[in-house]
Amino acid sequence: MKPLFRLHLLTLALSLAALLAASGPTPALAADASPEPPGAVAARLQQRYDAMHSLSFAFTQSTEGEMAGRPRRGSGRAVFLKGDGKRQMRWDYDSPEKQVLVSDGEIFSMYFENLQQMIVSPARTIEEDMTYSFFTGSGRLAENFAILGPNKNIVDGEEDPGLRVIQLMPRSTESQVQDIHLWVTADSLIRRIEIRDQFDTRTILTLSDIRENPLADESGEALSALFSFSPPQGTEIIHQDE
Repeated sequence: MKPLFRLHLLTLALSLAALLAASGPTPALAADASPEPPGAVAARLQQRYDAMHSLSFAFTQSTEGEMAGRPRRGSGRAVFLKGDGKRQMRWDYDSPEKQVLVSDGEIFSMYFENLQQMIVSPARTIEEDMTYSFFTGSGRLAENFAILGPNKNIVDGEEDPGLRVIQLMPRSTESQVQDIHLWVTADSLIRRIEIRDQFDTRTILTLSDIRENPLADESGEALSALFSFSPPQGTEIIHQDE
């Protein structure tokens, strides 16, 4: 089974795809009666997450598309921490099989239970990942993306009226991502992320049990333990420079 976490997800291949040329077609927009423009939604979203010291949430993930093979599903929990000049992350999949992705700000490790492998690389390999950079405070939405209303082919008219949906079009000409949609609450929390790559493969993350600053009272020892992982004996360790 393929790993569920792909390093172009969350500009994953965790940078967010080709910049839409000014002369290119205008994206189709869904009907939207909200007076709040997409740029304002992105600005308050950025402000809310910039103010956080740490963040955790439960997630469900689905990936489907012609190039992705059969649809895949997964679920688990993620936690992010920023401070002392470091950005750290732990992303645990509980289903369909155990996977652990963890970065202590220097080393990034990906453990795959079904493969009995752990891939170890420098943390810089995920620095450009959209989800990682945004949740750890280094990503700037307005600088990295053109911020638009939702594409009507992605978002229909029956969405939750309590959520505002914005579309992010990557400015990078090297991005593997075509667009990203964010479902944002009135109090500026992300509830859903939908990422579409250049092959029209869609990865959808639905977030729940969102906790702001859950690590505020944790000791340095506890944080070191959280953002590290020792694989079971017999696991093949693969070291990569990039």
